[in-house]
Amino acid sequence: MEQTIKTLIYIHAFFGGLGLITGIISIFVKKGGLNHKKAGKIFSYSIIISSLISLFVARLPNHKNLFLFLIGIFTIYLVLAGNRALTLRSKNKADWKDKVISGSMLIISTGMVLLGIYGLFQQIDNSVLYLFFGAFGAFLTLKDFHTFKIFTQKKNAWLINHLGRMNGALIASITAFFVAGLNIQTIFIWFIPTILGTFYIIFWTKKLTSKTKPFQLKNEEL
Repeated sequence: MEQTIKTLIYIHAFFGGLGLITGIISIFVKKGGLNHKKAGKIFSYSIIISSLISLFVARLPNHKNLFLFLIGIFTIYLVLAGNRALTLRSKNKADWKDKVISGSMLIISTGMVLLGIYGLFQQIDNSVLYLFFGAFGAFLTLKDFHTFKIFTQKKNAWLINHLGRMNGALIASITAFFVAGLNIQTIFIWFIPTILGTFYIIFWTKKLTSKTKPFQLKNEEL
């Protein structure tokens, strides 16, 4: 059993590493270009596969870890919501799939916040992580529902949503690399990539918001 778990962890690490590499590539290539699209697809599939394996491993005997299980769900949400954001420009409205993805994550985020608050009162180690990521998840999902309502009036709203969620998934993979890959177990390493990544997202959000025309993808880039 333990050997099987070890094999799963290796597979999880492989796809996580592939996602990390392709995610970084997608940042540096032309946004909306063919290379960006290809790297983004590989990134999305890799991160989802890696996260699904982590969900399974985090519930196995001797490896049970509720926090990592919830972070795996959070990461899957980021990838799914980030890719679903691209469909808003063609559908002109959010459908039930978008609402289920964001609504489910909102419920889970609320649970994480409550666990964090309870843990802080009980002085349970790392409870602040539940509170931090739960609050962050709730913030993102509430923004999703806001975007569903106003994206046709707000310039590049669908793209801003895509950018925020996909970069959030990349931040998660970078954090996993430091925590699991490099075995840096300090609590601060959980926060630093998120804080720095948020500044990057804010930079691009302001850049897209300031554009005089909505961002368009060329036909060959779709």
